[in-house]
Amino acid sequence: MKRCSTCNRTFTDPNLRFCIEDGTPLTDVEPDDDATVVTPPNTKDDSWNTAAYQPPRSYVPPSGVVKRRRRAWPWVVGLLGAFILGILAIGIAAVMLVPRVGRRVEQAQRDANRRAENSNTAPAPESNSNTNQNVDAPVPTDHEQVLTQLKDIEDQWTVANFNADKKKLDQILADDFVGEGPDGQPQSKTDYIRTIKRNTRIDKWEFSNLKLMLTGDRATLTGTVAFFAEDQKRSYDFTDKFVWRDGRWQSTSSVVKELGTSGVDL
Repeated sequence: MKRCSTCNRTFTDPNLRFCIEDGTPLTDVEPDDDATVVTPPNTKDDSWNTAAYQPPRSYVPPSGVVKRRRRAWPWVVGLLGAFILGILAIGIAAVMLVPRVGRRVEQAQRDANRRAENSNTAPAPESNSNTNQNVDAPVPTDHEQVLTQLKDIEDQWTVANFNADKKKLDQILADDFVGEGPDGQPQSKTDYIRTIKRNTRIDKWEFSNLKLMLTGDRATLTGTVAFFAEDQKRSYDFTDKFVWRDGRWQSTSSVVKELGTSGVDL
C-alpha cells in the first residue's frame, strides 16, 4: 500500500509512483497489525462475591400513627392545567408560523416558475465532453495568475501521462487537440489518449524557462521540462497552446522536441 503525503490518500496499485490528484511522490506504508487485547475479569477476586440474600422484614408502623388518605384531585387539576397550557402554546405558535411558511412556499413557487421560464427561453449549450460547473467564469487576464494556472495544468498533465490517467487527460485536452511528439508524428486527442501507456521509471521532473504569451482567451506556454530516471536526465523543449473554454483552460496543441540525454548525480 502507498500513501500521498499531501492529500493523505492511499493507493493499492503497486505500479503507481505519483499521486493522481496532485503529483506528490507516493510513500510505502505498512498495515497496522496491532490487536486489541481484552483481559477477562478475575473470577477469584473476593469483590465479585455478594452477600447472602436476606428477605425483607414486615413493616410495623409505630403505635398511635394514623395513615392519612391522599387526595388525587390536585394532581388531576395540575395535569389538566398543563395540558390546556400546552394546547394554547401550540395554537399561538401555529398562528405565528403558518403565515410565514405560506409566504415562503409562495416565494419558492414563484422562483421555480421563473427558472422554468428562463430555461425554456435560453439557447441550448453546445455539446462538449469536457464540461465544468463554472462555465460562465470570465477569462483570467492577470499574467502571473495565468502562468500559475498553466504551470499547475502542466504538472497534472505530466502525472496523468505517467499514470495513464485517461479521465484526467480527457479533461485537460480540448476536443480539437492536435499534438506532435518528439518523432514529429501528429496525434489527435483520441489517438493521444488511446496510445498512452503507464511509465513507472520516472523519479521526478522539473520545468524551467517558462514563458507565457497571453492574448484574450488564448495562451501559449513555452519552456523546458527535464525528466529524471535513476542516474539519467532527459530534457525536452515544449510549446503548449491553451484556450479558455467552459470556465477553464484546455490544451489545443502541444509540440515537443527532445534536447538529449545525459548522466546526472541524483
